[in-house]
Amino acid sequence: MAEKSKILIIGGTGSIGRYVVEASLKEGHPTFVLVRESTVSSDPVKANLVETFKTSGVTLVYGDLFDHGSLVKAIKEVDVVISTVGHQQLNDQTKILDAIKEAGNVKKFYPSEFGIDMDRHHAVEPIKSTFDGNAQFRRSIEAAGIPHTYIVSNAFAGYFLPTLIQPGAIAPPRDKVVILGDGNVKAVFNQERDIATFTIKTVDDPRTLNKIVYIRPPKNIVSFNEIVVIWEKKIGRTLEKEYVPEDQLLAQIREAAFPVNLILAINHAILVKGDTINFEIEPSFGAEASELYPEVQYTTVEEYIEQLA
Repeated sequence: MAEKSKILIIGGTGSIGRYVVEASLKEGHPTFVLVRESTVSSDPVKANLVETFKTSGVTLVYGDLFDHGSLVKAIKEVDVVISTVGHQQLNDQTKILDAIKEAGNVKKFYPSEFGIDMDRHHAVEPIKSTFDGNAQFRRSIEAAGIPHTYIVSNAFAGYFLPTLIQPGAIAPPRDKVVILGDGNVKAVFNQERDIATFTIKTVDDPRTLNKIVYIRPPKNIVSFNEIVVIWEKKIGRTLEKEYVPEDQLLAQIREAAFPVNLILAINHAILVKGDTINFEIEPSFGAEASELYPEVQYTTVEEYIEQLA
C-alpha cells in the first residue's frame, strides 16, 4: 500500500478544521496542525482542543500566517496543505500560497472554501464580493501551477438545520416557520464530520487532482418545504407557514446591518437561487464525492433532523 500523504491543516481549531483534523487521523495520515502561540495562551477552549490533538497523535507546528518563515518551514514538513481558515482570514490565504511557492514541495493544496462553488454562484452583496474573491484566489492557485483540489461542501447541516433556518432562533420552531422563496428550491445540507471525511478521502486520490469535488449525497438534496415536512412528522404537528418572496428578501438584505445581511445573502444564494444544485457536474471540471466514495456512511438530512427533538 502506498504511504499516506503528510497533511498540514491550517485553521485546525475552527468549526470545520477540527473535524478535518479528526478525519485525517482516522484515515491514518501523518497529521500536522499549524498553531499560533497566542491561541494556546489566550483561548482556554482552543488550548484544550490543541491538547486533545496532541494526545491523539497530531504533530503541532507553531507558526503564523503572518510569519512567512514559520509557514514555509511548516509546509516543507508535509505533502498536502489544507486551509480551513474562517471567513475573516480568507484574504490572508495569499500568504499560504506564497509560502507554498517558496517551499516547492506541496503535492496538493486545498483552499478554504467549504461552501458553494465560487465559480458558479448567483449571490448578492454583501457575500458576492467574498465569493468572487475566492474565485479569484482559485485563479491565482492555477496561475502558479500549484496542484489543488477545491472542495464544494455545500451547506453545513450543523449551521442551518438545528433551527430550521430560522433567523435568530436557538431551537427548531414548533408553531410557525418562515420559509424563504416558495420553499421548493433544492439545496444540499451535509454534516460537518461527513464533509471532513469526504475531504480527506480525496487527498491521495488521483481522480481529484486539479478538480472540484462536490459533496452532493442524494439523500441530502432537499427543499425547504421538505425539511419542514420531516420536522412536522417528527413533532406530530403542522406548523403555520410564512413565505418570504425573493423581492422581499432582497429588500431585507439591503436594509439589514452586518452580520444579518451577510446571513440573509447566503440564505438567498442557497435557498432561493439554488446555488448548491442548479448546475450539472461535468467530468471535465469536477466529481461528486458520494459517487467517488460510496463506502462512506453519511448522515442524511432526515437522520439529522430526527435527532433535533
